[in-house]
Amino acid sequence: MTDPSSSTVLYEEHGPVAVVTLNRPAALNSFDRQMHHDLWAAFDQAEANAQIRAMVLTGAGRGFCAGADLSSFDFTPGPDRVARADPGPIIDQAFNPTTRRIQSLRMPIVAAVNGVAAGAGASVAMACDIAIAAPQASFIQAFSKIGLIPDAGSSWLLVERLGLPRALALAMTGDKLPAQQAKEWGLIWDVADDPLAAALTLAQRLASMPTQALVATRALLQGATTRSLSEQLDLERDMQSAMGRTHDYFEGVQAFLEKRAPQFKGE
Repeated sequence: MTDPSSSTVLYEEHGPVAVVTLNRPAALNSFDRQMHHDLWAAFDQAEANAQIRAMVLTGAGRGFCAGADLSSFDFTPGPDRVARADPGPIIDQAFNPTTRRIQSLRMPIVAAVNGVAAGAGASVAMACDIAIAAPQASFIQAFSKIGLIPDAGSSWLLVERLGLPRALALAMTGDKLPAQQAKEWGLIWDVADDPLAAALTLAQRLASMPTQALVATRALLQGATTRSLSEQLDLERDMQSAMGRTHDYFEGVQAFLEKRAPQFKGE
């Protein structure tokens, strides 16, 4: 396990599952630049280990992630104040790469939302393949409260998950969406008293499945709403053909024919 005193992100392995923990609990795990870099390093560590076939992302302390650490912005009066306080560069250089990394991991990722997920913290939770939240957790589009717009993918992910009317209302008002309602509306998969344990159980299950097929499924579904049915059919054909060349395809079919449990390798 990573030394908790030396990193803003903790990394540990539970067999084939990597557990990555945002580790700035005093700041509700809000992101500064260093935490983005430490998170990317954790992703690199997991992806470099062929034995790791699923990931859990959670937060230390009582929150999941409160978004950007606003104290790291320079609002000091003086020359170039507007340029120094501009959120655009940190979005371009840190938040957008983080969302893209999550959505392009070579393994499925499950968010264990242990507390509040606000601003870009909600974006990070939604960017994961599956999210499980604690009953006391909540999701807040806090951007309008500070004169900003949803970022880190929220403007896309909210509409995809909830539809335009609910997405607009949440984004404009900044109202809190409790975990149970988030589940009922389709923002997250489930609510559990111990979201980390539930996420670990699910991740262990995913880690025993055909990893390449799971990740290809993610890619296939991510862009489904932006393609025509004909384009989607062609992509299904091409991806299915690619999966047909994997070890796990042959193993899965053979196991089915032999009426036994498959032994997938993620290859």
